[in-house]
Amino acid sequence: MNIKYLLAAAALFATTAFMAVSCCDKTTETPEAEPVDSTAIVLSNIAERKSVRHFTSEAVSDGQLESLARAAMAAPTACNKQPWAVIAVNDRAVLDSLCAVLPYAKMLEQAPAAMIVCGDLSKTLEGDGQQYWIQDCSAATENLLLAAEAMGLGAVWTAVFPDTAKINGVSAILSLPENIIPLNVIPVGHPTGEDTPKDKWLDSNYHVNRW
Repeated sequence: MNIKYLLAAAALFATTAFMAVSCCDKTTETPEAEPVDSTAIVLSNIAERKSVRHFTSEAVSDGQLESLARAAMAAPTACNKQPWAVIAVNDRAVLDSLCAVLPYAKMLEQAPAAMIVCGDLSKTLEGDGQQYWIQDCSAATENLLLAAEAMGLGAVWTAVFPDTAKINGVSAILSLPENIIPLNVIPVGHPTGEDTPKDKWLDSNYHVNRW
């Protein structure tokens, strides 16, 4: 065979192989992922948070309840005292009992679960600083509510503290020790979609540098 034909055949083979590899590489290329705007996601979640009072019959899983508690306990706290305790309730009898002593929490009749954020007075600062537990547990509650929104759940803050009758009623139902004070009861469930967020921005409530 003529050496020219051999060289031509080799060149053709090399070119074909290169084109095949190039073609293959193009088909396996993955497009670059769009950058995630985490700021927009967080701000949207805050704006979409709402007080949900209407729930479907779908259950809230144990994992979801624990995730809510974990979010609550990620809140800021004075001197890192973490003076909180979180109780998850999904027992129908307990939910009904709580409903009976909380006139503004009648949605517990529908809700498949509830979260109770409590202050632990054995973990607070001393003296006047003890009252910081209220702020700490309120921050924990807001974290929990935002987490519920992000998870596609609905929740509503119903107050217990400082109403003595409500505190005593909830404490008795949940067998709380004397050092544990229930701040609120938060019905939790899957929303029906009836409740919508409110735009609470008011220019008159915003000040810069001074009143």
